[in-house]
Amino acid sequence: MPFNRRRVQTVFIALLALVIAGSPGSPVRAQDKPKIALIMKSLANEFFRTMEDGARAHQKANADAYTLLANGIKNETDTAAQIKMIEQAVAQKVNAIVLAPSDSKALVPVLKSAIDKGIIVVNIDNRLDAAALKEKNINVPFVGPDNRLGAKMAGEYLARRLKAGDKVGIIEGIATAFNGQQRSLGHHEAMKAAGITVASVQSGQWEIEKGNTVAAGMLREHPDLVALLAGNDSMALGAVAAIKAAGKTGKVLVVGYDNISAIAPLLADGRMLASVEQYAAKQAVFGIELAQKAIAAKTPQAQLPAVMQTDVVLSTKDSR
Repeated sequence: MPFNRRRVQTVFIALLALVIAGSPGSPVRAQDKPKIALIMKSLANEFFRTMEDGARAHQKANADAYTLLANGIKNETDTAAQIKMIEQAVAQKVNAIVLAPSDSKALVPVLKSAIDKGIIVVNIDNRLDAAALKEKNINVPFVGPDNRLGAKMAGEYLARRLKAGDKVGIIEGIATAFNGQQRSLGHHEAMKAAGITVASVQSGQWEIEKGNTVAAGMLREHPDLVALLAGNDSMALGAVAAIKAAGKTGKVLVVGYDNISAIAPLLADGRMLASVEQYAAKQAVFGIELAQKAIAAKTPQAQLPAVMQTDVVLSTKDSR
């Protein structure tokens, strides 16, 4: 075959491209990177938008390490939508699912199905029900705070401004959510220790509007209430609005939970007394990093650590 300079150049360029593509410093192809799905509760809640922002910032800083698929439901109670998101993640052949479940029991069967397909599952924010996990014979590590401790801290801070015999109301989260149950227990524990009467307990479903409705009803039914303890800051925002509508601003104290940025002016001017910082972004990042390590080390789901506890810190006007 006669010498052809152009053909030799073409072959050389092609070989060089292959060498560069396989070199250690070359970018990792998207199809070669692990895919991690972050599935959250309502993105209407600032807490979960902060969680998503933290996860996206982490992925951007580790762009060659993994691909992030982030999603969340429209409202706090749409468990069916979360189940569909998990099923979609499985269909997309993700390597791991990091989940903030809307319901501590209802999500367990679909997570069992994902684990059976070899997908790593990590639980953040709201802990899955231990009995439901045991029934399905699966281990799902929990990355998150001690919600009971956080709520107790807020309750104790409030109690120092009240006196024995005062009446308060508790606006709790969704009844089937473990974190809601734990926060309610923490509030009750603090009030009991201080001799303060819990006159009413109702669910605000984690949402501003529902929290507002519940708070307004409590204030009408118990005009002598001196404080409201809300299981999250969204419900606390609703409670503050109800207090204003009742003409009781400054007369009824409010504590919340999550320390979202929207409450900063309320803490500053006294419309809210305190909240609890539980570091939404860190929870997502720690959950993702745990999943990354498990994928890289090929650690079986059953051998993952049971709990990775994150911090809770009281947030007040003076601490900001």
